[in-house]
Amino acid sequence: MKLRKIIGKKLKAIRLSSDLTIQELANRSGVSSNMISRVERGLTIPSVEILMKLARVFNKSVDYFVEEVKTTHEVVFSRSGNRDATVYEDSSNMLTESFTSGLRDPQFSSFYCTVPKGGKSGEANMYHPGDELIYMLEGCLKVTIIDEVYTLQPGDSLSFKSHLPHLWENIGDGDAKVVWTLSPFTVI
Repeated sequence: MKLRKIIGKKLKAIRLSSDLTIQELANRSGVSSNMISRVERGLTIPSVEILMKLARVFNKSVDYFVEEVKTTHEVVFSRSGNRDATVYEDSSNMLTESFTSGLRDPQFSSFYCTVPKGGKSGEANMYHPGDELIYMLEGCLKVTIIDEVYTLQPGDSLSFKSHLPHLWENIGDGDAKVVWTLSPFTVI
């Protein structure tokens, strides 16, 4: 099944099971009702920022919307190249492989991310509840938190409270390889 269909199906199901109209979800999430409708109908893949806003309303991680998990387990072992993968078709064009896919009710989400040269989170700051950890394996990633700029090289890590406005961009000469870990999102 295509990613946009998976996201649309899951968003509509959780919205209806939560007894929310599209307009009520728009009001709670800050995402336009038009965008929510387009996502639910499988017409578009939302940006990571939009997915985070929607996930926050339902106290879910972004994983919930992008993975087609048929079963969940208490222990998950995944070999390189055999993880659930997602490509975000936005300004990042980031490829993510989930380390936590299939884990029953994880308290965190962790991904192996490949950010192509020039890939970025977007023009607007992101912010959401929880914590983030970025660990650089290869390449160079510039992360701006409020007005402070951090340039991450291989072996560097950065942890921060995700409610702080932040942006990131691959400023290296090639792909950036990153382990990205997010704590669960909580409803504000």
